Amino acid sequence: MLLYHAVMDDPPAWIAEFTVTPRQFAAHLDAVVASGRTPVTVGALAGGLTGGAPLPPRPVVLTFDDGFADLPGATAEALARRGLPATAYLTTGALTSGKGSLLPPAPMMTLAQAPSLERHGLEVGGHTVTHAQLDTLRRPELDRELRESKAVLEDVLGHEVTHLAYPHGYNSRAVRAAARRAGYASAVAVRHALSSGTDEPYRIARLIVRRGHTVADVTAWMAGEGARAAPFPDSAATVGWRLYRRTRAMVKGPQFAG
Repeated sequence: MLLYHAVMDDPPAWIAEFTVTPRQFAAHLDAVVASGRTPVTVGALAGGLTGGAPLPPRPVVLTFDDGFADLPGATAEALARRGLPATAYLTTGALTSGKGSLLPPAPMMTLAQAPSLERHGLEVGGHTVTHAQLDTLRRPELDRELRESKAVLEDVLGHEVTHLAYPHGYNSRAVRAAARRAGYASAVAVRHALSSGTDEPYRIARLIVRRGHTVADVTAWMAGEGARAAPFPDSAATVGWRLYRRTRAMVKGPQFAG
């Protein structure tokens, strides 16, 4: 499962490391097609992980976080031209006035454009309201982030939204339980790993695509190489980093996940 953010030539500095150019993106998509893998949505993958409809051989999932301005235009069109389904996770606070989000300034799509993503073959999922570090929030704040963003997307799309992406992948046992309570059927993290047929439905692994990743990297991932496979336990470093961030949030309040 690949995780993209913005696809543009001149991104803001804060997201530049996680941005690819349109030319890079086209080459990546062509590598996915050439690999012979079958692109599916997160919904299809989650169904396969939980005993629903069986997955096709060698599936791959393309995901897009936040909702940058390129997504409903050139990016969605590049996917549609190749017949590639994908899943887009939208940060609702950043798609309205932007004042309800912790995301730094960047060109973003609008909430009203969300239905156009579905017309291009993209599944839409939630990515919280503010893009906060969910594993540092108190339960009322956590529940609001998950439930309000879900409700806003359901209102504009006219149907239930059941898939979630944790901002920057930050999650914990309590966050995963909150995702279930809020009515999500799956949730994706980051983990910098390949997903597998035994992955966890509320902590599905993704490989984050950075500007330095090449077609050779994508080709290796499509071959099941170049990264470890999930599931696996959190490392001591991950647990320690979470404790540090929780302590900081107690002093400074909710922090941007990025």
